[in-house]
Amino acid sequence: MSAAPPRTLHLNAFLMNAGHHDAAWRHPRTRPERVTDLNYFQDLARAAERGRLDSVFLADGVALWGKVRHNALGGFEPLTLLSALAAVTEHVGLIATVSTTFNEPYHVARKFASLDHLSGGRAGWNIVTSGSVDEARNFNREEHLDHAVRYARAREFVDVATKLWDSWEDDAIVLDRERGVYADTDKVRPVEHRGEHFRVAGALNVPRSPQGYPLLVQAGSSEDGREFAAEFAEAVFTAQQTLADAQAFSKDLKSRLPRYGRTDDQLLVLPGICPVIGSTEAEARALEQELTDLQVPEYGLAQLSGMLGTDLSGLPLDGPLPELPEERDINGNKSRFTLVAELARRDGLTLRELIARLGGGRGHRVFAGTPEQIADELEAWFTQGAADGFNIMPPHLPGGLDDFVDQVVPVLQRRGLFRTEYTGRTLREHYGLPRPANRFAAALL
Repeated sequence: MSAAPPRTLHLNAFLMNAGHHDAAWRHPRTRPERVTDLNYFQDLARAAERGRLDSVFLADGVALWGKVRHNALGGFEPLTLLSALAAVTEHVGLIATVSTTFNEPYHVARKFASLDHLSGGRAGWNIVTSGSVDEARNFNREEHLDHAVRYARAREFVDVATKLWDSWEDDAIVLDRERGVYADTDKVRPVEHRGEHFRVAGALNVPRSPQGYPLLVQAGSSEDGREFAAEFAEAVFTAQQTLADAQAFSKDLKSRLPRYGRTDDQLLVLPGICPVIGSTEAEARALEQELTDLQVPEYGLAQLSGMLGTDLSGLPLDGPLPELPEERDINGNKSRFTLVAELARRDGLTLRELIARLGGGRGHRVFAGTPEQIADELEAWFTQGAADGFNIMPPHLPGGLDDFVDQVVPVLQRRGLFRTEYTGRTLREHYGLPRPANRFAAALL
């Protein structure tokens, strides 16, 4: 019997306007004037593909986040942009955030099936329930839905979306010109869903796409989020500050899979890392300090207030965090609240120091070093049960992505930890995940 191929990393590039550091737009290496320039994002997608990365990812929300006075915020709707990126790339996966709280399943299923066809099977959906009251107030609500209700709605939403993707069998289109039969209507089925949150007749008006379903990604790490991920997610983006925390998270998440009839290899855990890269460690730390020095405290304080569900305005920057509510009383992003609060307590940080620590990754790990040192960190987490790959969050763009692709990826390749060429065409093939069977066709077997 031949040995199984060695396990290799999965790498996703998380693209965010001028970069992930909240002061990146002020740095001379960035081009904030190009955040609504299609060519800018096409160049970033090509860079990710040059590095043989699994995918690129665009986060999204349905409100103008943060203080636009002090950061390059806003920009493209991600599915629209990814459709344009599909036209200039051949391999790299295309993942977008779409909320289950402020959309309808039919719309979302149709859009992702379309992107999957347009890209030849490279679409991925980062499923979020949305975390802010500002988003709710853009959709006819004064308050946000309760956290548990949002996840109940999300479960039903994904159930409906997958039914819609299955509403066409793979061989439903017969193209029989002679008989005048385009599709076998026995293989195009209404889904007739009636649930607590949705009533959807179907079928979808897009035939089944190359991947069957887009890759299903999830990013919440609360108790509700973990259980949702165990049931539905195939890749999980998560914020973890330490190796031990990441190991515990991965172990906990994968321990939940058997109750849904799933195995460890059906879910990939990709912690976020913001790599600040220099030719020497001193150079990397100098760049990190340059970015910190460009921070606007007012912006950081507002961002921190949102993460902690607590108004921090007017508090002394060189003082400690005030007393905070319990996680159970937070109706936003519970896991990020806990991570930030524990980071401040563990390291005894003042508000100013906490703002600096969060500037690059908003709670994701920031690591400054040489390409070899960054590769060492990724290898350690990968080989010690903390990660199946990483969500790479360049602190500044475009240079931070180019540096990772051209300097860190070759180190990982030399160590046998990352592919040197793409071996598949679809995003599922990159991630080593199977194409899902059509539930309706399988039921007839």
